[in-house]
Amino acid sequence: MDGKAAPNGVATIEDRILRITGYYGYYPGYSSQKSASRSSVIQCKPGGNCPSRHRGMTRQLSPLSVAEDSAAPILELQNRSPSGICRHSRVERQSRSGEEGTQTHTESSSQEAEGQTRCQSCTSTFLKLIWRFLIILSVSSSWVGTTQFVKITYETFDCPFFMTWFSTNWNIMVFPIYYSGHLATAQEKQSPIKKIRECSRIFGEDGLTLKLFLKRTAPFSILWTLTNYLYLLALKKLTATDVSALFCCNKAFVFLLSWIVLKDRFMGARIVAAIMAITGIVMMAYADGFQGDSIIGVAYAVGSASTSALYKVLFKMFLGSANFGEAAHFVSTLGFFNLIFISVTPIILYFTKVEYWSPFSAVPWGYLCGVAGLWLAFNILVNVGVVLTYPILISIGTVLSVPGNAAVDLLKHKMIFSVVRLGATIIICIGFLLMLLPEEWDEITLRFINSLKEKKSEDHADDITDSSVHTRSRSRANGTVSIPLA
Repeated sequence: MDGKAAPNGVATIEDRILRITGYYGYYPGYSSQKSASRSSVIQCKPGGNCPSRHRGMTRQLSPLSVAEDSAAPILELQNRSPSGICRHSRVERQSRSGEEGTQTHTESSSQEAEGQTRCQSCTSTFLKLIWRFLIILSVSSSWVGTTQFVKITYETFDCPFFMTWFSTNWNIMVFPIYYSGHLATAQEKQSPIKKIRECSRIFGEDGLTLKLFLKRTAPFSILWTLTNYLYLLALKKLTATDVSALFCCNKAFVFLLSWIVLKDRFMGARIVAAIMAITGIVMMAYADGFQGDSIIGVAYAVGSASTSALYKVLFKMFLGSANFGEAAHFVSTLGFFNLIFISVTPIILYFTKVEYWSPFSAVPWGYLCGVAGLWLAFNILVNVGVVLTYPILISIGTVLSVPGNAAVDLLKHKMIFSVVRLGATIIICIGFLLMLLPEEWDEITLRFINSLKEKKSEDHADDITDSSVHTRSRSRANGTVSIPLA
């Protein structure tokens, strides 16, 4: 096998192969050194003692470094006994198996923990979605039920102000219901007096005094009564679908009043929504030619939406934001004010025979209680939903009352909607949804578009990388990749 030295210093063919393949134990003269050591080992028999030859071999290997010596496994195996080799291989195999078992156990435990965390997060997200869906459904159902119960009550009892007064008195129960929930859920329970004093801070640091009761409660109670009374008057002239759609314009009126009075931020999208709301109102009034009960009903519904918007803007101006307890206390205070000071109004209307009923047993108390109960549920859900979820969900529940009333009118009352009324309803609902856009909606949209572009570019880069790796692997399989020289 030995040959003459080549011009590049490689002595044998074996040295050339080792150098080309990049064998990590290669050094110049490796093959001659290995053949010499192999010949010396072959001449020494397993049972004999060859001290001179062993010493010669030791002297011959002494110039090599430790790394080069460990890179020649043939020499190491010749200097070790068979028992040592077996013992070393057994220990190494046990250590490897132990390390692999520990690593496998760690990976499996981490995968199980990650799976449990993912499962818990999915369950929590699913429950939140169910809770939000129930809030939206409850708000929409309670408002649709209130509107439809009023229409049914009008068949036998045509007294809208008495219905308004009777339903507003039920607001007194809002704070007791809130306090019952506090006793059922709170860890540190408070007495009713202490809780009332805590929640009455919405009126000021001194709490609710007689002066503040008359000064702060009176205007809001009047606006509350006007909103509900005008809504009931509109239901006498228009269908439930038309009235609920027109009442959704209060969102546009809130924006306009907040922009003018509270100096809120100007938003082009909300201006467009306000214009759409006004367009829908004009189309609704034009449906019957600007005459008859239609135009009067539209005026009542728009007036109800306007007073509702004024109530919300004044509440934000004078009282600011309130938590659930403070809101419940304020609504119950409105109920007390209505019972004490506004009770004289239905009495006057009764004796003047503006709203007269006879006999007293002819009053449909069941329908009246249904209207009042559903209205109370709607008010509680609005206050609870704003605190426990997002206010946008309450707004979505309110606008969904429009298709809900439309379904009831179509299936039960066999209503036929004209094209103009249907178009006006759709325009008002679209404008209402535009009002729900956040103030930073343009920035959020730009960030979302940029993130989509970055994700698309990353996916494209990954596809290019995968295709290049696949091409390289196919080339290797076909034997087209060359081994570089050292």
